[in-house]
Amino acid sequence: MFKNDSQFARFILELAEESGQLLQSLYRKHIRTEYKSDASPVTEADQKTETLLRERIRKAFPEHGIFGEEYGKEREDAEFVWVLDPIDGTKSFIGGVPLFATLIALVQNGKPVLGAIHQPITGDIAIGNSTETLVNGKISHVRKSENLSRAILLGTDYYDVGRHQSRSGFDSLASQTAFYRTWGDAYGYFLVAAGLADIMVDPIMSPWDIMAVVPVIEGAGGRITDYQGNDAVTGTSTVAAHPDYHAHILKILAG
Repeated sequence: MFKNDSQFARFILELAEESGQLLQSLYRKHIRTEYKSDASPVTEADQKTETLLRERIRKAFPEHGIFGEEYGKEREDAEFVWVLDPIDGTKSFIGGVPLFATLIALVQNGKPVLGAIHQPITGDIAIGNSTETLVNGKISHVRKSENLSRAILLGTDYYDVGRHQSRSGFDSLASQTAFYRTWGDAYGYFLVAAGLADIMVDPIMSPWDIMAVVPVIEGAGGRITDYQGNDAVTGTSTVAAHPDYHAHILKILAG
């Protein structure tokens, strides 16, 4: 684990392992799927996984708060709050594509201090504390390509770009990189933290999407902000990359 190991870091690994076993049992099975008011899908797997995580947290740390995508907030004024996205990338999960992940974050007084990105099918896990990030148990760093023309750009949904940010800015960025792929949702941030891709961009994000990826990217030496360069934690979008060209990327995205 980290140089300064903690009970929370060990516990977050336990949460990832247990939720991962549940998701493995439900993956590529015929499970119930519903649709929220914004037309986004939610499955029985999302709900069962968040229920499992909540039960484990309540038992281990009854004084802590919980904020999950599926079942909302409880004890939100607590010093420590666990922020959960049981399946980030539900569309990939429904399609049987292993580009989804479980996001687990521990937030202290509004600041994420620990985060995990876990892909239960491949077994990949990144855990970060904004100082260090471990990818599959080994210290990891974001990479910096020679220039943007050698960089791999990742995103989640191209159509969301035009709905929420400048499409021309994004198209300009994509045209200046080696290639663009939608290996997105939480797994895109895993790939950046692992040094396997260079840039991850999401034009729209929710708190349960953001909190876990911030300490993972920062711990790997990366920079993550919203589209305007502000604190990602309070934002509704994210741009993650090596700090040496992060500001340049923001200028391109702004058009």
